[in-house]
Amino acid sequence: HMKAALATKLLSLSGVFAVHKPKGPTSAELLNRLKEKLLAEAGMPSPEWTKRKKQTLKIGHGGTLDSAARGVLVVGIGSGTKMLTSMLSGSKRYTAIGELGKATDTLDSTGKVTEEKPYDKITQEDIEGILQKFTGNIMQVPPLYSALKKDGQRLSTLMKRGEVVEAKPARPVTVYSISLQKFQPPFFTLDVECGGGFYIRSLVSDIGKELSSCANVLELTRTKQGPFTLEEHALPEDKWTIDDIAQSLEHCSSLFPAELALK
Repeated sequence: HMKAALATKLLSLSGVFAVHKPKGPTSAELLNRLKEKLLAEAGMPSPEWTKRKKQTLKIGHGGTLDSAARGVLVVGIGSGTKMLTSMLSGSKRYTAIGELGKATDTLDSTGKVTEEKPYDKITQEDIEGILQKFTGNIMQVPPLYSALKKDGQRLSTLMKRGEVVEAKPARPVTVYSISLQKFQPPFFTLDVECGGGFYIRSLVSDIGKELSSCANVLELTRTKQGPFTLEEHALPEDKWTIDDIAQSLEHCSSLFPAELALK
């Protein structure tokens, strides 16, 4: 009876909440882990995942985080999955640690080093002096290794297969603010607030070039997405229970204007 009641409760959950993604898993892997955990708690069989089977438990995420990145991942459950597209276009905030003097093929520390350049002449003033160029409405070329698709295939999958992937064209993105938090050469820490479709890895790489050196992302944390913050709203894995999520959905429903919830 307990399990049946839990299963009913699980399937009635609806809305948007946030989880804390650790470094390591991809966003999709994390979502599968969340789903398996919830189905197991409700004593429901974990469906062998096929596109054709009607999923009993609908769950999705709004805004991929790279596997090496951590922080806020917004999750929709039940009819809340319909609200996720609006999350993608919303603002996001990141803390990024960049490393000067090294470029990699993935633009972060997980990739192969493709170039090394001196950085010893670069000062804190130099970095602060160029941040203005990356603020406002700017053009940005997305990374080759990304979740963007070409002919239905992820660019990162094509790259790993050794296929030649043409760079995507630069596209307009918005940066609301950037500030330099810390500079301990070769490492610099940025706090960035930006709109949808923005890549921190491209930003850090472009900053390196602008400083006549090169750079890659050492660490990346998403501290905020839309109204969800890491401190206040993101559920760590030990809170991935039906009750905790139900509570979070109730708490978080007040974060959204009513018209968004109705969409």
